[in-house]
Amino acid sequence: MQETVVARSASQLDFENCPLFKVVIAYEDFEMGNHAKHLYDFLTQNLGEDFELSSQMWKFDVLSIPKLREIAIKDAIEADILVISSRGGQGLATGAKVWIESWLTQGTRADALVALFGCEVQETQTVRDYLADVACRGGLEFFAQPDQWPGNEHSMDEFAVRWQQARNGKLPMLTNYIPPQVEPATHWGLNE
Repeated sequence: MQETVVARSASQLDFENCPLFKVVIAYEDFEMGNHAKHLYDFLTQNLGEDFELSSQMWKFDVLSIPKLREIAIKDAIEADILVISSRGGQGLATGAKVWIESWLTQGTRADALVALFGCEVQETQTVRDYLADVACRGGLEFFAQPDQWPGNEHSMDEFAVRWQQARNGKLPMLTNYIPPQVEPATHWGLNE
């Protein structure tokens, strides 16, 4: 058996000096959770040297249970980025909306709200508009994939530049994220 050892510098091994970057994901079903996991993996690849990343994933169905929703609200309040992964065609589940309105009312330290959809842009417009409004009310930057910006005819590049200027380049790589085709995955989580 042959092993390859990759040498890392002390700074790469010292996670205590890396700021923690918290990603909270709410997703509709297993397929959309997998879609969001691809985004998290992308962030890990692009932020992994500068940040220690952590994620919490919450299925919409679980957000309808009050005690679990309270835990998810606390996670969202402490998040650096919030991701909502939905098919979009049927709207958001009631538990997901209650969760969103709760962390919005209580405040979050997040910089951005990212919406990932599994439908054609036309089928997601109602959910997109709602999430864009949530982002506006919460003072969050809003990103949506596929990349049509509700109420905004500017290109994604212009939007990314504005966000990069506002956040001093904290997450410019997010604008380069192109979601992969959602593929069925094997069992991977408790909340699927």
